[in-house]
Amino acid sequence: MPFHIGKKGSTIEKVSFETFNIGLLARGDGVDIMLQAIEANEPFYVYPSDNPNVMEFFYILKGELSCELNGQKVHLGPQDYYYTSDLEEPVYFTAITDVEYLWVITEPTFYQLSESVTQLKDIVDQVEVKDRYTFKHSERVSLYAVQIAKKLMVPKEKVETLYIAALLHDIGKINTPTEILTKPEKLTEEEFSIIKRHPSDGAEMVKNLYYEGVAQIIEQHHERLNGSGYPKQLKGNEILLEARIIAVSDTFDAMTEDRAYRKAFDAQAAIDELIRLQESHYDKRVVDALLEILKEEKRI
Repeated sequence: MPFHIGKKGSTIEKVSFETFNIGLLARGDGVDIMLQAIEANEPFYVYPSDNPNVMEFFYILKGELSCELNGQKVHLGPQDYYYTSDLEEPVYFTAITDVEYLWVITEPTFYQLSESVTQLKDIVDQVEVKDRYTFKHSERVSLYAVQIAKKLMVPKEKVETLYIAALLHDIGKINTPTEILTKPEKLTEEEFSIIKRHPSDGAEMVKNLYYEGVAQIIEQHHERLNGSGYPKQLKGNEILLEARIIAVSDTFDAMTEDRAYRKAFDAQAAIDELIRLQESHYDKRVVDALLEILKEEKRI
């Protein structure tokens, strides 16, 4: 729907902590718009971003606060505002009374606080504890996926959704017995059929996230262009680009890390295998983007 109305008190998602809460009002094109409330007498901070191009804008709706700026204390109240870009040092604030302000930031931020995403990420961490060979696998896959997406000029909003999907792509393996995940020998047909459930299980687990499309991406990340993948044997453009990106990222990371059944490939051998299977299994554009990244990083 191209037009949205939010009534007083409504949010896409809200996170409450002991002394403050944040509600996500809107998001799109890499921008988050949030409403934050902070209790009186509580300190809070605006921190420098890792990205110097990010802008943060704060508009005070109610309450009184003060900040330390260049050695002076500045008092702010309703309808005052402040914003920052390329901040070098944290700015410290104190809520004099209960405070509520509008917070707009030009990079995805709320997902880092989101209870639902945090709870799901905790499940992914449990999966990686079950199989020590996949420790930090999802984080590496999400990093590769975002790098590839930027090479392919994927819109910022889709990159954000891709990042969340990549981070959670193996969440369905929480239902897979540890002895199957860590088996050093070839899986039986029955065992492999259990493994093949994890994309659908994962999609079901994330279906209520406010990130539209995450469930479908996760469900498709083991589909292959020639229809040999699972769970639905989709072909070609039936598979979302985001899922094709995760497929390459996931396979590359799996090949370049030790597994219970084999030692790691080096980066060159792994990319050679992806090139061999491009068009039949993997999107050539995605493989080419990863190849370019590996060359830039001097890994091959």
